[in-house]
Amino acid sequence: MNWKNKVFKNFKLYAVTDLREEAPSVLEKVEAAYRGGADIVQLRSKTLSDAALYRLGLQWRRIADRYQKLFFVNDRLDLALAVGADGVHLGQEDLPIKGVRKIPAGRRVFIGRSTHSLEQALAAAKEGPDYIGVGPIFETPTKPTYQPVGTDLIRQVARRVRIPFVCIGGINQDNLQQVLDAGARRVAVVRAIFEAEDVEQATKDIKKIIDGHFVNKKRGQVFVKPD
Repeated sequence: MNWKNKVFKNFKLYAVTDLREEAPSVLEKVEAAYRGGADIVQLRSKTLSDAALYRLGLQWRRIADRYQKLFFVNDRLDLALAVGADGVHLGQEDLPIKGVRKIPAGRRVFIGRSTHSLEQALAAAKEGPDYIGVGPIFETPTKPTYQPVGTDLIRQVARRVRIPFVCIGGINQDNLQQVLDAGARRVAVVRAIFEAEDVEQATKDIKKIIDGHFVNKKRGQVFVKPD
């Protein structure tokens, strides 16, 4: 198993950007997130030009390789391939996964699909992604038109979906334990990392909560509450 497959198999913390400018501080924060313990960092922007995303992506690739961590791109398969990203995350209205799987041999990428209900999660799992996203768990300005799905959906997905799933949406240090107690094994974080004054320390603090949860669970101290 190469190091990228190993990182993906074991990932717990997925940091997602919400970029509004192309600036040196962007890559400094990305590097800080990797340094702090993020296993995957996603390039995501609703405003930057393709040229800016391409320039950032090429530099991002080098940073990810230096830390032997993964680099994913939101929505854009073309951009992911152009900058050599490890994965692409697709929304409900993006490309079908069977189409993405047709990319030439040697250019395989990990594929994720966003879901917002149990029905969507079950349908997405049948498409054959490497993982699905579940959320938004809590209210978040990055998805202002979506109603929070709450932690009950985590319990439902944990029971019914056999592929990896990542919980996302308004997750921070204050509510992370609720998410883990509901059955999440992987979480994606946006603002609690990238809007923190100290990105590296914020990432470390979140990773510490996750790691501590599973250490305690292994010792039999943490239980997922039944419905």
